[in-house]
Amino acid sequence: MCSQRNERHISGDGNKIKGRQESSAKWGHELGWACRGWRRGTPANTTNPATWDTVQICHVADAVFENRRLAELYDALDPVRDDLDQYLAIVDELGVQSILDLGCGTGTFACLLSQRGLEVIGVDPAAASLDVARRKSYADRVRWICGDAASLPPLQVDLVTMTGNVAQVFETDEEWSATLRAVSGALRPGGTLIFEVRDPAREGWNEWNRQQSLTRINLPNVGAVDSWVELLDVTLPLVSLRWTFAFQSDGATITSDSTLRFRERTEILSDLERTGFVVGDIRDAPDRPGREFVFIVERGE
Repeated sequence: MCSQRNERHISGDGNKIKGRQESSAKWGHELGWACRGWRRGTPANTTNPATWDTVQICHVADAVFENRRLAELYDALDPVRDDLDQYLAIVDELGVQSILDLGCGTGTFACLLSQRGLEVIGVDPAAASLDVARRKSYADRVRWICGDAASLPPLQVDLVTMTGNVAQVFETDEEWSATLRAVSGALRPGGTLIFEVRDPAREGWNEWNRQQSLTRINLPNVGAVDSWVELLDVTLPLVSLRWTFAFQSDGATITSDSTLRFRERTEILSDLERTGFVVGDIRDAPDRPGREFVFIVERGE
């Protein structure tokens, strides 16, 4: 689920949450990097978007993304997506034409890309989130796939993105390695993968508590909804948390538990090398310097 910068729910090919104590607005994942020296893109081996069908291979998603009542709140919890401006700048710098947004959630980024005339594929395991995505402007130009990286049809795209905490929802080495292999298979030779992960040394989970994350929104036909996050367990490299959503109109309370894996930078570098990726750059997220690693890597020829 896309988040709120008071404690950010991040949509993805897994379902997760990302927080930021410093801001009382929303905890964004702005990426202000100028990518240099990357190849210009070529169109994906896909057909006219008007003829694309949704591939219904749906995996289990966290309630915060799969519950239809919560999915309808997603964008209201994060209405100002200026964090995506930096991702769009990276896309422009790379000069790509075809993009796979892995963990697309309610499709805001995918639709922004399709608005630019790019070929876009949005993948997410939460059918409810994709239903929200399909109602957005320019959604009819996006190919939506309900599933994860293992659900991908044959592709050769220029760029794969995993924004937010998507890369951290793969708890086991096997899941992570399989995802990297699937991403590599979906990229053309020389294509680019961009993803971000939180630095475990910063112990950002210490900020995941009700006091710092409690937020209320008011929506037409819904009423007031309170939401907050609480830490459940820290058994590194795994960190578990629970989101709670309390609907004031009818007293309903819905919870959703998530687990993130915090990998060390050296571990990720080894995983990428084993999968045949060449690391182009590792950068800070400008809004959280020293708190995250942003990997910009290229599939080997």
